[in-house]
Amino acid sequence: MTSKVIYLGDLRTQCVHFSSGKVFITDAPTDNNGKGEAFSPTDTVATALASCMLTVMGIKAADMAVELLNSSAEVTKFMVASPRRISKIEVVLKLPKRVSDKEKAILENTAKTCPVLQSLHPDIIKEIVFQWDF
Repeated sequence: MTSKVIYLGDLRTQCVHFSSGKVFITDAPTDNNGKGEAFSPTDTVATALASCMLTVMGIKAADMAVELLNSSAEVTKFMVASPRRISKIEVVLKLPKRVSDKEKAILENTAKTCPVLQSLHPDIIKEIVFQWDF
């Protein structure tokens, strides 16, 4: 088992990671009758994309002896109705400028093949920007 999700009422869930016991809460967003006091389920999907990209880039960077410490990603999720779903995810990755062009190409390709990106529905627009300048 990967996780257990418990409905707490008031459109809130508690998500427990099986192997670590770590917990996070989700809330329905305010535009969908929720409190918006935590990540919504669709926020976690969009955020997982950026987290996955940085994780696989970190794995590849370690293999190449490249340091990506303090790299970050800014994520914006867009929703549509009928059916209500994620229509677009924008990810702006902010990465160090001390990386060669060859290393950048390898790391960008690695990010573009991350498992979450490969798992998202093809109808979702994925706009990925790499900013190699922090």
